[in-house]
Amino acid sequence: MKKYSMETVVGIFVVIGLICVGYMTIKLGKLTFLGNDTYTLYADFTSASGLRVGSPVEIYGIEVGRIEDLTIDSDKQMALVEVRIKNGIKVYEDATATIKTAGLIGDKFVKIDPGGSGELLSSGGRIVDTSTPPDIEELIGKYAFGDVKKDSEPKK
Repeated sequence: MKKYSMETVVGIFVVIGLICVGYMTIKLGKLTFLGNDTYTLYADFTSASGLRVGSPVEIYGIEVGRIEDLTIDSDKQMALVEVRIKNGIKVYEDATATIKTAGLIGDKFVKIDPGGSGELLSSGGRIVDTSTPPDIEELIGKYAFGDVKKDSEPKK
């Protein structure tokens, strides 16, 4: 009888351990089981260089979502970025999206200015006002090889 009680206690601990591992996997993997607490927006950029799936999306410096997918819009010949935004975050038709860099040479992320006039963008809406920062490597290359013109030079 004592043998079976010890096996029962060990079995209970194994089951509790498996439940804990499953819970941590879901929490750390940011998976959702019941319902979806985000909605999808799209933004067209001339270049999505440096962006990755899973990169953060920020509004007012606060992370409100993640990049879900990066594709090419063959009709517009632009990079199409799909972002997932938390429910309750309002983004309007006049919103702007910009690709920013965290620090001097850090990872890239999308910064959204949510706007404030017009209609709210619903799931599947598109942010049309986007901008891409200048390519730092290209600017450094131009400067190093003398392709950048100085403003102080007298005009002829």
